[in-house]
Amino acid sequence: MNPNGNADATVQTTYQDRFGLEGKASYSFSGDSLNGKVWVSGASYDVTRNTAGASYTASVADLGANVNAGGLGLTGYYYTGEGVGTTVFGNLAFDATSLNKRDSDGGYLQATYVLPTKTKVGLAYGASNLDRAATADTAIISKNERITLGLYHPLTKHLNLVAEYNDIESRVHTGAKGESQTGSLGAILFF
Repeated sequence: MNPNGNADATVQTTYQDRFGLEGKASYSFSGDSLNGKVWVSGASYDVTRNTAGASYTASVADLGANVNAGGLGLTGYYYTGEGVGTTVFGNLAFDATSLNKRDSDGGYLQATYVLPTKTKVGLAYGASNLDRAATADTAIISKNERITLGLYHPLTKHLNLVAEYNDIESRVHTGAKGESQTGSLGAILFF
């Protein structure tokens, strides 16, 4: 059984037949009051399923941008994929019965602001979607969403104190959903 309660994940072993084709382009810019980065990337892989050697091409692409002006930071990111699965490469990438690939897409938006006390306040929203591959394909996750509110305060150049609140919701294609709200306190060590 997988975390979604779907038994077909136990037979979804995939094998990569060739080296993947991958590419990325990025551009960084910096001025007196504005700096940032934009990027785009993509990849393609030939994959063989464990089912009678059936194969398909898995492909994925993404694009994003980050812009910072003064204490304000904005980031946006989007990805789309076909036959790559969710969470890790190949997980739920295809329906074990119909052998159809599943499409996926998602992204996030994030805004941060550095206060005069050097504490950074951040708000982020992210979503990940996994489409159905067959008519009966209803027990898999259709959408994961998360909203995060965080405070990050530097104690030293290498140590930040962190406080975060997360509101998370997951839905399956039948409409059933699970929700959780979590809070955390801690520290991040940079080295």
